[in-house]
Amino acid sequence: MAPPGAGLLSLNTATTRGHWGLAQAIEGCARHGILGISPWRDLLHVMGVDKAAKAIRAHQLTVTGLCRGGMFPARDARSRKANIADNLRAIDEAHALGARCLVLVVGGLPEGSKDLAGARAQVRDGIAAILPQAKAAGVPLAIEPLHPMYAADRACVNSLAQALDLCDALDRGRRGAPDLRLELRAYHICDWLVPTTDLLLDRGMMGDGVIDLKRIRGWMARAGYRGFHEVEIFSANNWWKRDPDEVLATCKARHRWMS
Repeated sequence: MAPPGAGLLSLNTATTRGHWGLAQAIEGCARHGILGISPWRDLLHVMGVDKAAKAIRAHQLTVTGLCRGGMFPARDARSRKANIADNLRAIDEAHALGARCLVLVVGGLPEGSKDLAGARAQVRDGIAAILPQAKAAGVPLAIEPLHPMYAADRACVNSLAQALDLCDALDRGRRGAPDLRLELRAYHICDWLVPTTDLLLDRGMMGDGVIDLKRIRGWMARAGYRGFHEVEIFSANNWWKRDPDEVLATCKARHRWMS
């Protein structure tokens, strides 16, 4: 299997959150020859959507995804309506940036609830409510399954199979069949450290942990995925404290290693 091309590397701005805003991340990607970027919405709002879109186009970057929409479940109808409104804004932002998808971290259990099935039903209904606007804008909605440890507070969709079942429920006419080449919109990479000091904020640089990243990349290639490889590392006590230029240089080197 050939090494992944440098042109397939994308920076998720969570990776440089400790020091860089979005403008600095855009300039950093251009400086390091990284052709993809995936902004987080809080950083996007600080910079401004129009200014960010102009800078991204000027540096000829591909927006591999906008992070994030989702967080649909809520205790009451008013809050659910507000969540849907925020997702509609996120669709407009993704469209303005030319993003290849809007990443949906769908949300977990509403406060005080233990009803996992009910939370998943709220996710289904929430996506159904925003799907017409997403289709009209040409913005694919990318459901991001997270590990079951996040089911209560971040994402009650916890496997690719669940995500595909949700797609089927929202598209009963099967206009978008659950084929991996059609359904996989983003490929996030990092590593799992042993020991791990924090389940969310102690993720590792590729090669520093126990994930067989080379094998997984092979699976992705055999499934027909030809998109970007997006580095997303939440690392409060390590990589967020380092010089972001060092972080990007390391990302490039480890990406080449993933052959």
